[in-house]
Amino acid sequence: MKKSGNAVKLVLFTVLLGCFAGLVVWCFLKAVTVSTHLVWDVLPKSFGNPYVIVAACAAGGLVVGILHKLFGDYPEELSVVMGKIKKEKHYDYHPMAIMLICAFIPLVFGASVGPEAGLTGIIAALCYWMADNVTYAKQDTVLYSQIGEAVTLGQLFHSPLFGIFAVEESETEGNPEALSKGNKLVFYGIATAASFLVAEALNAAFGAPMEGFPSFAELKMCKEDFLMLLIYIPVGLLLYLLFELSEKLTALAGRMIPVILKETLCGAVIGLMGIMVPIAMFSGEEQMGELMETFVSYSPVFLIGICLLKMIMTTFCINLGMKGGHFFPLIFACTCMGFAVASLVFSAGAPEHAAFAAAAICATVLGAQLKKPIAASLLLLLCFPVRALFCIFLCAVIGKSAAGKITSVFADKRQTE
Repeated sequence: MKKSGNAVKLVLFTVLLGCFAGLVVWCFLKAVTVSTHLVWDVLPKSFGNPYVIVAACAAGGLVVGILHKLFGDYPEELSVVMGKIKKEKHYDYHPMAIMLICAFIPLVFGASVGPEAGLTGIIAALCYWMADNVTYAKQDTVLYSQIGEAVTLGQLFHSPLFGIFAVEESETEGNPEALSKGNKLVFYGIATAASFLVAEALNAAFGAPMEGFPSFAELKMCKEDFLMLLIYIPVGLLLYLLFELSEKLTALAGRMIPVILKETLCGAVIGLMGIMVPIAMFSGEEQMGELMETFVSYSPVFLIGICLLKMIMTTFCINLGMKGGHFFPLIFACTCMGFAVASLVFSAGAPEHAAFAAAAICATVLGAQLKKPIAASLLLLLCFPVRALFCIFLCAVIGKSAAGKITSVFADKRQTE
């Protein structure tokens, strides 16, 4: 009887956690949307000069820099958050207000980042706050933090399975029993369902907080497309290497520039880029919708340029202090490259082949970058039809395998030197 009572409590608490996570994510995204409209639409009209945005973004960067100087480098990425939980069995929730502000400002002021990095840290912090303040929750703190991460990622990317596998693949590496402990998949499902119900109720009452990533309604797959995988996969691997190079170079620049100055500089650059090349800024959701409809009017060279600029700006923003996630920007950049390659090869028939090209290149890059082919494949169902899942998974597996071999070659070289 006692065991069944505990099970009921665990289920009820999981439902509560899912509802709470859904509410936090929805409110955060709604606040970002409203504030972004005020900064980028209302503010320039009020001053009658679009370049007021540069000063506003620099001021936003200055605020983030001061907070970084005083409290630390927030928000932390998912891998860092989960690493701390795994190693320390705890995540510090005391700077939660700082986490919120540092996650909020870059999104509002147009940084080329997504919301997942900030929100996963915030949800993890809330889980540990509950564990320290709710007696019952102390029993399964790590489980609740994992559930919170999975629910957050699932809701952000409109893909419950992505949230589950992104967390589980991390947790089960080197620990094949982890998946079965406490029947975690059941609790993931319960919390995710509760989260989505809360989000849908709020959407019905107040409207969706963000438009969300658009998806391709159709995806043509013929022998020419499968043959083109011989080009798409190497292109994806090249993009992965360029992204990693950009990451290293911008990280080096970030270490050389003092805190506060680098965030302020980053904010000013974001403001300028937002005025001059708006398609390369923000997380990429709205821009992706526009691109899907109008890419045939752009030259392949322009699309390749936007792809490269997007990747550089994403790593630039993250490493110079206006931090956030990289999933949305990477999907947008890889889609640009897919459209460019399809336009070069198929010319007038590009619209029929563009979706497949984008799916293959996105899957290769995300497989290489995430090192989790299942999670990468489920994430891309956000944009591409289920019927493309096998090809997406294949490209993600090849991307992961090739990235691993490239990494090992460079590691061997460094050792011999």
